[in-house]
Amino acid sequence: MAKSSENKVSPEPDDKEERVEFHPEHSTGYLLRDTFRAFSKVLSARISAHGVTIGQWYFLRVLWEEDGLTQRELSQRVGMMEPTTVTALNGMEKRDYVRRVRSTEDRRKVNVFLTRKGRSLRNKLLPFAIEVNRLATEGVSEDDLENLRATLRHMRDRLQAESE
Repeated sequence: MAKSSENKVSPEPDDKEERVEFHPEHSTGYLLRDTFRAFSKVLSARISAHGVTIGQWYFLRVLWEEDGLTQRELSQRVGMMEPTTVTALNGMEKRDYVRRVRSTEDRRKVNVFLTRKGRSLRNKLLPFAIEVNRLATEGVSEDDLENLRATLRHMRDRLQAESE
């Protein structure tokens, strides 16, 4: 069945400007985002069996390395806005993963500490992160992985310096 001329899709206006092309498969940022989302999806499925959300995971991960940070420091380390951090910490407090303590030196500051339950999640959940990393990198040589990690650290550092 032929379309009538009034149903034809008109081409884009001829604005004499060349269209910029940048295919997602050639974009480092796009590939990193897609890879990050894939990592998060697989890890989230594994840790959810222990009642931990992927959002809570990021805070736990930081606190396992450095317990007692202020809410602001924790927000900065995780890369979340402070209101998002407060919401996440409220949920984590309800699940007895963390407790918040107002600083005696500066009453404006609130420090976040892991509870026994929050600390005990480390040995239950970190093996899942190790497993997901192993799964993602299976078949990649150790030299290539070290080069990748060095490249990613370099890119992160350059972009952080640019944003400061």
